[in-house]
Amino acid sequence: MDRLIYTAMTGATHTLHRQANVSNNLANVNTPGFRASIDAFRSVPLQGEGLPTRTFVVDSTPGTDFTPGIMQQTGRALDVALDGKGWIAVEDANGNEAYTRNGSFRTLPSGILQTSGGLNVMGDAGPLTIPPDTEVTIAKDGTISTVPSTNQKSGVVVVGRIKLTNPPEDQLVRGEDGLFRTRDGNPAEADARVGLTAGSLEGSNVNSVEAMVNMISLARQFDTQMKLLQSADENAKRASSVLTVSG
Repeated sequence: MDRLIYTAMTGATHTLHRQANVSNNLANVNTPGFRASIDAFRSVPLQGEGLPTRTFVVDSTPGTDFTPGIMQQTGRALDVALDGKGWIAVEDANGNEAYTRNGSFRTLPSGILQTSGGLNVMGDAGPLTIPPDTEVTIAKDGTISTVPSTNQKSGVVVVGRIKLTNPPEDQLVRGEDGLFRTRDGNPAEADARVGLTAGSLEGSNVNSVEAMVNMISLARQFDTQMKLLQSADENAKRASSVLTVSG
């Protein structure tokens, strides 16, 4: 009976955890460049003296779906999409380097180039700054060029280049902020082979229909596990009643 209780209990706990991941995927179905989280379950016997029948359910190989999203043309100068594999380097809330595929950029009044989520976009020498009153062009290699937006056009000025990188996917981990980082915490090297497509955004790779079906399936699994716990409780009460009568 204890096997049933432990399996159902841990199964219910991790079902709730998986529901949270699926909910997060659904919440980011319209987030440019978002990568869906994936989860799986496996049973693990509890090791220890006198505990050979207890089995836990744990997450197995939780990770990320790196399938590319659909490319969407926007025509906006500060929108870029990664052409194939690769990542855009940004500065996280702690001032460390992290990586995203969200290429929806904006500029602050101070000229600092940021993602739509407020993260500084990193260049070869740190955060990038765009001069005021200029028209911006972003090349395939991430080079940012500007020309004055006044009637009197002057020469093109290169203000920097977006740091593009492509570390192995198995060396990346997703943080609680949704950004990716290397497992060892060290900044990844810039990769000249990574390219951008200007005036476009990569959509999220979340399949909303599949995610909704998963939510329904997980709700049914949770209900089943709760019924198993109730059955175990009823069986324990009946066993106690039989022992009492026998005594």
